[in-house]
Amino acid sequence: MQDTKPSSSGAIAETEGTTYKLLIADDHPLFREAIADVVRNRYPNADIIEAENLEDAAALAEQQDDLDLILLDLNMPGMNGLNGLIQLRNESPTIPVVIISAEEEKSVVLQAMTYGAVGFIIKSLPREKMTQALEQVLAGQVYLPSDVIRASDDGRSRQKRVQEENQIPPEMLNSLTRRQLLVLERMANGESNKQIAYNLSIAETTVKAHVSAILRKLSVHNRIQAVLAASNVDFNQYLRR
Repeated sequence: MQDTKPSSSGAIAETEGTTYKLLIADDHPLFREAIADVVRNRYPNADIIEAENLEDAAALAEQQDDLDLILLDLNMPGMNGLNGLIQLRNESPTIPVVIISAEEEKSVVLQAMTYGAVGFIIKSLPREKMTQALEQVLAGQVYLPSDVIRASDDGRSRQKRVQEENQIPPEMLNSLTRRQLLVLERMANGESNKQIAYNLSIAETTVKAHVSAILRKLSVHNRIQAVLAASNVDFNQYLRR
């Protein structure tokens, strides 16, 4: 296998001819088989190992630190909600983790990302979109389910507190150019740099430059923090100026 060890940020550089090594951790054999089929259909030479509980997944991740990605079921035995993700990130911090779940609550998705996941794939996602999600994370980008991220909040006090804690001060948003606001809006909708470039008819390198400027102006350290902060911004208000 070519050397595709992730950097400290968890990014994976995909190069031609790369053979990926993935761990699928899910307690349902049929779903593990389905995910493996999706992976091999896109990456025929993929090396896939499987686990049916958190204990086995953690042990395999420790033994095989050359894993390129862990696909982790949120509700399998031992997970205890997102505690299993935290455990894996603590014990194997260099291996990127994508949550696989039937859960579609926005707060859960965003919380998983704050705990270190590089993606959140809904189990009901069509096969083609699931393949695109895998391509995205294996290319070193973050994947968020755009439909869930765009969903309106349910008004619960807990979610309201999360919104208030992550709210961007108006002066910071006003410091962004119109193009940066458009890029941030699409980031908040879960789009990758490639998708943003296509939808805004600009080069992907230009998108990356805008993202860097956005992170600097919002005083956040990474894309996830920016997405969390912008998830409830009324962009129309700022784009009308």
